[in-house]
Amino acid sequence: MNKAVLIAALALGACAHQEQVAAAAPAPDWRSVATDADRQRLSQWRTAFVQGLSEARASGHAAEIAREGRLLEPDAGTAGRPPAGDYQCRVIKLGSKIKGGLAYVTYRPFACRIDDEGGIASFRKVTGSQRPVGVILGGGQKLVFLGTMVLGDERKPIDYGRDADRDMIGAVESIGNGRWRLILPYPRFESVMDVVELVPSSERPS
Repeated sequence: MNKAVLIAALALGACAHQEQVAAAAPAPDWRSVATDADRQRLSQWRTAFVQGLSEARASGHAAEIAREGRLLEPDAGTAGRPPAGDYQCRVIKLGSKIKGGLAYVTYRPFACRIDDEGGIASFRKVTGSQRPVGVILGGGQKLVFLGTMVLGDERKPIDYGRDADRDMIGAVESIGNGRWRLILPYPRFESVMDVVELVPSSERPS
């Protein structure tokens, strides 16, 4: 049942329907839904963050990292749930899984959205050829993102847990001043750590 609730919320977030999912059902504990591999990835988030930063600094990006302030400080995140609404999300990739690959890559902000799906918050990237879609579970000191990657012209995500290369796990944290971040340790491709900055669209011009 927990997994069914998660899959329903994923599908809703991808299609941007306005109905609520499983409004009467309590949000599942993320630990009961996450795969063993994803639980292990999340437990190593700080190791991934520090490794990614070390590789990026060694490749000559210390000044860029310093300019980002709290966004790229591993221990700067605090508890805080981003409200539903439209966001501008900016991805920074730290470290490289490929020898000689780029150790620091930053992208222009893209449109994303958080919705309240009847007790479960959903997150989705609105445009682009690679679109993370998932849910934010938990409370108190730990907010966990679980989702999958939607590719190309796909209309809805595959079930979480079906394809390890598509599965995603991360933590959502406040970094102050109306900003949040989504940290994704050991993504399947390219980098060692992905950091997604979330800023309400009203606060950042498109």
